[in-house]
Amino acid sequence: MADSAQQAGRTIHVAGEWRTAVSGATREILDPADGLPFAVVAEGDEKDTDLAVEAARAAFAGGEGAWPRTPAAERAALLRRVAGLLVRDRERLGLLESRDAGKTVEEGRVDIDCVADAFRYFADLVAAEAPGRVVDAGSPDIHSVVVHEPVGVSALITPWNYPLLQASWKIAPALAAGNTFVVKPSEITPLTTIALIELLAEAGLPAGVANLVTGPGPTVGARLAEHPDVDLVSFTGGLASGTKVAQAAAVSVKKIALELGGKNPNVVFADACATDDGFDTAVDQALNAAFIHSGQVCSAGSRLIVEESVRDRFVTELARRAQKIRLGRGTAEGVECGPMVSAEQRAKTEEYVASALAEGAVLRCGGKRPEPGPDRPESGWFYEPTVLDHCHREMRVVREEVFGPVLTVETFRTEDEAVALANDTEYGLAGAVWTADPGRARRVAGRLRHGTVWINDFHPYLPQAEWGGFGRSGIGRELGPAGLAEYRETKHVYQNLAPKPVRWFAG
Repeated sequence: MADSAQQAGRTIHVAGEWRTAVSGATREILDPADGLPFAVVAEGDEKDTDLAVEAARAAFAGGEGAWPRTPAAERAALLRRVAGLLVRDRERLGLLESRDAGKTVEEGRVDIDCVADAFRYFADLVAAEAPGRVVDAGSPDIHSVVVHEPVGVSALITPWNYPLLQASWKIAPALAAGNTFVVKPSEITPLTTIALIELLAEAGLPAGVANLVTGPGPTVGARLAEHPDVDLVSFTGGLASGTKVAQAAAVSVKKIALELGGKNPNVVFADACATDDGFDTAVDQALNAAFIHSGQVCSAGSRLIVEESVRDRFVTELARRAQKIRLGRGTAEGVECGPMVSAEQRAKTEEYVASALAEGAVLRCGGKRPEPGPDRPESGWFYEPTVLDHCHREMRVVREEVFGPVLTVETFRTEDEAVALANDTEYGLAGAVWTADPGRARRVAGRLRHGTVWINDFHPYLPQAEWGGFGRSGIGRELGPAGLAEYRETKHVYQNLAPKPVRWFAG
C-alpha cells in the first residue's frame, strides 16, 4: 500500500482491497518519543467489522481451490514466502515498529526476526504432518480416521506492546491450519500489522483470506467477539478486556484463546551469586527482565524475589546499573530504552509508584520523568527505570500488573518461602529461578504455578514450545503444536467399505 494511501486513511483491508472507514473517520498515530502525529489510519467501527467478517466467511466457504482446501504443502510454501519477505524488509519494518511502539530499533529488528521464525516454524509443522490418524476399528471392512480441519473465521485481536510479533503468533498458525481471519491490531500501534497484510498479498494469499480492521476495542473488538459468523476469537491484552471478550464469545459458544498478562517473579537464590560472574549475570538478567521495552512486556520480571543474605548487595548494584540505562528516542544511536507507549500508560505507572511509596516502599532509583535531552524531547512519554525496595504482598504495585519500567523487591529466607511468594499471585504467566544447585532448580521450577519457567535465564521463548499461562493469565496456548491446534477442529471419519443391513427393526 502506498504511503499516500495510508496518509489518506485507507488502512482497512477487506476482500483484497484497501478501504477507508465506512464512516470516513480517521485516527492520527502518535510517535511516543515526542507525542507528535506521523501517520493516519482509518477508524473503523461495527459496519467495517461486519464487512470484513463477511469477506472472511465468503473466502472460507468457497469451493474447490479455496484456502481451507488448499493442500498443506501449498499453505506451507506461502508461509515460507512471507518469511522471506520479512527478512527482505527487516530494516524498514524494524524502524516502523520502533517508531510506532517506542522501542529501540534493535528491539524492532529482533522482533522481525522472531516473526519470520514463527512463519517458518508453522510452515514446517503443517508440511510435516500426516494426513490423519488411523483408528483401528477391529474390522478390515472399516476405515476409520481422525482428521484436523480449520475452525473457520478467526478473529485475531492483538496488543500494542509487540504489534507484529503478537499478530504473527496468531496469523501464522491460523493460515497454516487453513482458516480465514479478521485481525484487529491495537488502535495505537497498527502500522506493522498493516505492513504484514501487504506482505501476505504479495506472497500470493487469495483475496478475502486475510482481512484487517483498524479501530478501537470497544467497537471493532467487541463486534468481533460477539459476531455470529466468527468461529474463534484469539485475544491478547488486559484482564478486564479479556473478560469482556470471553463473555461476548460465550453467547455463541465460540472457541477462545486468551493471553491476559502476568505478574512474573524472578527468584534469585544466594548460591547463584556466589561467584563474581554469577552475581554479574543475575543482576544483568534482572535488569533485562524488568526494563526491556520500558517494562511493557506481559512476561516482564517485574517482581524480584531475592534471598535475604544477598539482598542489600544485589539491589544496590541493580539500582546503580538501572540509573545508567540510556533513555531516548528508539531510533537514536546508543539509546538502550525508549519511551512508554502513551501518556496514559505513563500516568498509570506514575500512580502505581506513588501508591507504593505511600504504602512504605523505599525508592532506590528512578520514580520520575527524566530531564529532557537531545534524543529525549520533553513532549515524549519517558519514565526512568524504577526500583522499589522493601515491598510486600499487600501493595498494589506488587499485586497488579503495572506494565511500566517498575521493579519491586521482596526477600525470602527459605526455599519454601521463595516458592510461596512466587506463587502468591492471581496471574501465572512466567517466572524464573536463579540457583547454582541443579536439584533445587528442578524442585522450584516444578512447584511454580506459571506457564513458562526459566532457569538461570529470562525472556527467551521457542517457537516450538507452547506459550500461555495459569490462573488469570488466560486460557489456550500459542506457538508450538498446541498453538496450531487452537485453530483446528477434530473430525472422525468412519467409512464402512462393505455396508450390510442392520435389521434392528421389523418391516
